[in-house]
Amino acid sequence: MFLENAKRSGWIEVIVGSMFSGKTEELIRRLRRAQFANQKVEIFSPQIDTRYSQDSVVSHDSNSIRSTPVSSSGNILLLSSDVDVVGIDEAQFFDMGLVDVCNDMANSGIRIIVAGLDMDYRGKPFGPIPNLLAVAEYVTKVHAICVRCGNLAHHSHRFTDNDKLVVLGEKEAYEPLCRHCYNEVVKRR
Repeated sequence: MFLENAKRSGWIEVIVGSMFSGKTEELIRRLRRAQFANQKVEIFSPQIDTRYSQDSVVSHDSNSIRSTPVSSSGNILLLSSDVDVVGIDEAQFFDMGLVDVCNDMANSGIRIIVAGLDMDYRGKPFGPIPNLLAVAEYVTKVHAICVRCGNLAHHSHRFTDNDKLVVLGEKEAYEPLCRHCYNEVVKRR
């Protein structure tokens, strides 16, 4: 009887880190566990990110899970009725409305799991991620390994000559660097 009267509680989990740190892998792992528990799961990704697939979230290790590409955060709210868990990948590419969307869903009893870059290639906070970190109940920061020295990396260094904020790419354009190696590279520019 107690469980019947209990109000379903939602919350926000945010997984952040640099490129190649395992953010998407961790997102997929959590979403698969929810599916295994027979929870209704819906996954969203930004329409702009077509590096691996149009209709799946795919990790660098080629693990994948079906997703719905959307053009704005408002579409997530419209498409996530009657679900227990919502996953959002590459959250840094969404508009600032994502914070309100996640709060609204969590307030209605949905578990929200968001993954994204916490910093852009310049080492600055990226998109809605800082605000999501502020309102999240759970935050996980994952790290890559610095390709130059082997320390923990938390910078996504872009080594191409493009100064646009958003440049989709992988190992041909980005490398994970630790603080020391990143600062050394920036000094030489």
